[in-house]
Amino acid sequence: MTTQPARPERSGPETASLMDVSPFKPSLVKAVFRDVTSMHVSRSAAWAAASVTRTVLTEIIDGARRAAAEDARKKLIPGDLLSAIDRNVELEVGTTWYAHSPTFRGLTGVRYDAEGVIVPSRKRSRSRKPSAVVGAHRFEAGVKKLLRSQGATAVPAMVRDLDGVASVFLTDLARDAAMVVREGGVKRFGTVTLAMPGEPAPPPFPKDSLRALSTREGDRRTIGRDDILAATTIQLFGGTLRQRALAEAREATQHTSAG
Repeated sequence: MTTQPARPERSGPETASLMDVSPFKPSLVKAVFRDVTSMHVSRSAAWAAASVTRTVLTEIIDGARRAAAEDARKKLIPGDLLSAIDRNVELEVGTTWYAHSPTFRGLTGVRYDAEGVIVPSRKRSRSRKPSAVVGAHRFEAGVKKLLRSQGATAVPAMVRDLDGVASVFLTDLARDAAMVVREGGVKRFGTVTLAMPGEPAPPPFPKDSLRALSTREGDRRTIGRDDILAATTIQLFGGTLRQRALAEAREATQHTSAG
């Protein structure tokens, strides 16, 4: 039997290291951005946004896995998502989804009529552009891939919620990135340091790095990598999750082109 020659390694953003960055493809990321803005999205910005979304979802899944393990379960259920968010306020992202998901609806205020009967939520009219909630199904394949990479399985309702959180989070990230471009930086900049009871506070994020993200250079028609990083500081609190998301996005885009 002859030995098959080794396949040459591919270069550029499709290398194995970058393919492992996120289960959310740049083409999907750009599709979400097109729903929000007509601005051009650079390749490095798409990879950065995919990486940040992956970091956030990975942390949520990790927290849900710990909650499931306490009940001696391997398959994740929506209750594990609630437990993960309840234990770590940094994970409370994509909040627009909460009003649409049965998992969260009871926590966001259920309306009752005079006889104590639940008043159904008002149906929303369909718009020409799909909202983050309507388009959440686009994330199902990526969510399932991410679950597999974490050695986790989830019931369909949990997958649906992870879909929705990912979709809304990325949509909000796109809106904030577009705002950063329009305003020439983050005009309302600040940071909050969070720590869990009994745990040491995380080290503060370097002020120079935060200051660098508060201003931007370049044209007002293109969303670049640094605009995504600046938007991440808006979307995430100033705890360890934000630091990790920024660090991993920078690493993921080291070898991508800016165009």
